[in-house]
Amino acid sequence: MRTELLAELSEAHGTSGREEAVAGIVRRELGPVVARIETDPLGGLCGVRPATGAAGTPVRLMLAAHIDEIGLMVTGVDEQGFLRIIPLGGWDARTLVSQRVVVHGRETLAGMVGVPPVHTLSAEERTRAPKVEDLRIDLGLPAERIRELVRPGDVVTRARSFAPLGDLVSGKALDDRVGVFVLIEAMRAAGSSPVDVLATATVQEEVGLRGAKVAATRQSPDIGVAIDTCPSTDGPGASGPGGTKLGAGAAIRIMDASAIGSHRLVGFMEKLAIERDIPHQFHVSDKGGTDTQSLQLSGSGAIAGCVSIPTRYGHSSIEVCHPVDITAAIDLVAALVESAHRLPAAA
Repeated sequence: MRTELLAELSEAHGTSGREEAVAGIVRRELGPVVARIETDPLGGLCGVRPATGAAGTPVRLMLAAHIDEIGLMVTGVDEQGFLRIIPLGGWDARTLVSQRVVVHGRETLAGMVGVPPVHTLSAEERTRAPKVEDLRIDLGLPAERIRELVRPGDVVTRARSFAPLGDLVSGKALDDRVGVFVLIEAMRAAGSSPVDVLATATVQEEVGLRGAKVAATRQSPDIGVAIDTCPSTDGPGASGPGGTKLGAGAAIRIMDASAIGSHRLVGFMEKLAIERDIPHQFHVSDKGGTDTQSLQLSGSGAIAGCVSIPTRYGHSSIEVCHPVDITAAIDLVAALVESAHRLPAAA
C-alpha cells in the first residue's frame, strides 16, 4: 500500500468549497491512468477511461469519492481578537475543544480552539456539551493584526499529522481521503474493461452531496458507485446500526439515511468479492449518507451503490482505519471496473 500517498491526501487541506489542493493531488495521480481529465464548475474532477473492446454502446460506470473534509468558516473577529466560527459539515464539537487548527486567511495561520479552565466553570457548564458556534479560535496575535489577516468567509481546517496507530492508520480527513486513495489505487490496479469508467473526485459532499449531483448530471452514468467511509461499531462506546468492524474487509453498503443501494449491484459486488476472495462485510444503517444518493437520483437516474471503508471516530479531530479494509476496497473497486458489464439485467 502506498502509505505516503494516503498520508499526503490526509494531511492536505481542503474543506467544502476550497478543495483545490486536494484536487491537484488527484489530477497528478489520475492523469497517467485515464485518457483525459474533465472539470466541472464546482471544482470536481472526472478522469475518463474509455471502454476497450466494447460491443455496441458501452456501459458508463462512475466511481465517486469526495475530496472535501469537514471544516469551519469564520464569521467574524470579536473585540478581543478571537475568531467566531460556524461548521462546514457535521462536527462533533466535543472533539474540537483544545485542538490545533489552521486558519486560511490572507496568510496561513496556526490557531487553537480555546476554552476556559475547568475550575472556572459552573457545575452546569461542566456538564453541558459545547456547540461549534460557542467556540472561539485563538491565533495568539493582537486583535488589530488579526483583522488585517482574517476576514469573514475564511475557512479553518484541522492541524493533524497522519500516523500509524498499532496495526491501524490515523489522521484527519480520512473521511473521505481514504476513499479518494481507494479510487486512485483501484484505477491503477484495474485491467482493461469494456465499460467507460468515470473516475470522479467530487466536491462539497459534506454540505449536502452537491458535487456528485453536478458530476452525475454532466456524465449520465448507467452505474454509480460511491467510495466513502462508514462508522465501525467496534470502537469505545460504539453503538447503533451499521454492523461493520475494522479489519473485516471492504463494507458493501446496503442502506443509510440517504439511499437504498440497488439490490442487483449489492448482490453483484458480493459475488465479485467471493469470486476474488476479497474480505468483505455489509453496512446497514438508517443514519448517515454518501454521494450514492446524488448518483442514484441525478439526470435519468442510475443503478447505484457504495463501497465503504469502516472508520472509527468519524467527523472528529482524528479518524482511524485498518489497512486490510483499505486494500480490500481497492481490490473490490478494481474488480468492478473490470467486470461491471456483467451486472445482471433487471428482472
